[in-house]
Amino acid sequence: MPLQSSLRGPADLHTHSSISDGTETPGELVRAAAAAGLGTVALTDHDTTAGWPEAMVAAPEVGVNLIPGMELSTRHNGMSVHMLAYLFDPSNPALLAETERIRVARKTRAAEIVENIRVDYDLTWEDVLAQTTSGASIGRPHIADALVARGHSTDRSAAFDTILHPRSGYIIPLYAPDPIVAIRMIREAGGVPVIAHPATGTRGRLIPEDVVAEMVEAGLFGMEIDHRENTPEGKSWLRALAARYNLVLTGSSDYHGAGKPNRLGENTTPSAVVDAIVSEATGFAPIIAG
Repeated sequence: MPLQSSLRGPADLHTHSSISDGTETPGELVRAAAAAGLGTVALTDHDTTAGWPEAMVAAPEVGVNLIPGMELSTRHNGMSVHMLAYLFDPSNPALLAETERIRVARKTRAAEIVENIRVDYDLTWEDVLAQTTSGASIGRPHIADALVARGHSTDRSAAFDTILHPRSGYIIPLYAPDPIVAIRMIREAGGVPVIAHPATGTRGRLIPEDVVAEMVEAGLFGMEIDHRENTPEGKSWLRALAARYNLVLTGSSDYHGAGKPNRLGENTTPSAVVDAIVSEATGFAPIIAG
């Protein structure tokens, strides 16, 4: 039986804590969501659910509804595609195994990137570890923070625009499953898959329409349209795809605390869409505040 709920108030369905590459703990993030006037927030750390327990305790305390989720790394034809997964069973064996494989690959990749950067800059793996919290999913944002701490960049965004840009020569690809495989795994775990920021100015249109059609066939439920990195032209393209394939459209901040300029609630998702996501899920229930 699908889970049913009616979650009212502004909903931000894409946020990150210090468990991945945000700067606030899951509890701090939920409290920040309350302070920002949100009624519902989704915690979607990269490739991990380790922040769920803390967020689930904090949400009822501050009167915010919580949708536990994850941003799953995927790749199509060598290009990164981020897949938001909501309300899936966190104990699903296949999804657990795949996210562990991604996290191990992410850490190995980060170490190799640091070795590449060390040829030209004073940077060590210990510098990167100093920017993480215990159990965090280590990635390029932590390297960026280490570069800032060392004085090689002014902030995280500057590091990504220069030393950590793919054209710098220091970056190597990250292992990730094909998005169609990922969608099937999310669905098998009772979750709801939504593509994150699929039409950004920096990435372009990553996903050809024939691949979108395959994703829909595999179980894709929606696309994130209201995101600061999606271009106006890209949004028009997404609206046309959504109408053609009967996909929901979401809006989110992609909040990382002090790690990015994105602010909680700068883009939100309509209550009817939130309800549709909750009704579609069979893997996990949202945490409803009082």
